[in-house]
Amino acid sequence: MEWSIQEVARRAGTTSRTLRHYADIGLLAPHRIGSNGYRYYGPDELVRLQRILLLRELGLGLPAIAGVLAGRQDTSVALRTHLELLELERDRLARRIASVRTTLRKTERGEELMAEDVLDGFDNRQYEKEVKERWGPDAWRESNRRWQQLGEDERRAHLLDHEAIARDYARALKDGAEPGDETAQAVTRRMYAWQSLMTTPSKYHFIGLGEMFAADRRFGDNYDKYGAGTASFVRDAMRWYAERHLTD
Repeated sequence: MEWSIQEVARRAGTTSRTLRHYADIGLLAPHRIGSNGYRYYGPDELVRLQRILLLRELGLGLPAIAGVLAGRQDTSVALRTHLELLELERDRLARRIASVRTTLRKTERGEELMAEDVLDGFDNRQYEKEVKERWGPDAWRESNRRWQQLGEDERRAHLLDHEAIARDYARALKDGAEPGDETAQAVTRRMYAWQSLMTTPSKYHFIGLGEMFAADRRFGDNYDKYGAGTASFVRDAMRWYAERHLTD
């Protein structure tokens, strides 16, 4: 039995473009290509795609997935490496959130702002090695370039943006919005823009961040303080956005 690329994409919740990309990088070749140029997949290809999608859901990048499927890298080793990177990202975001809260409190009280408080969590040099290893030196240079181009006022505004985003998510939930409603998605577009300051998140990166916000109370509390269940609402809204607007 065979399935066309369009049918496989539809059933897997992905796109034909993604499947063609997997073929281009040697990750998932079709069973055959018809005389009309159409691609067809058999049971073996579907099983391989299932593994790819599972590993993507767990947060692995395509190079790591290729290594696992080729037997060059054990699944547990790949996941452990990814976990370490997620923990680094979690710690950095926790410091950013604490910095935003300190900045907001001092701004509201008219207190003097100290650079070490305002910018804590935004010195990305400590992550240079991890970024270069995971995404390459070009990604690091681009991330650093984006941050350096911001002026002092822009950096301070960025710190305050997250608190506003969290409050607006809670307000949308309180007003009865669903994660896919325009009210929630308008806030999610702001969340995506906020995350995109340093790097443009892929579909699975953005979904993974939402999962982390809801699963780790150090992050979840920063949303749920505005209303119970807000962190889970943020997660669902980010997933809804990513599945419809972002690519792998």
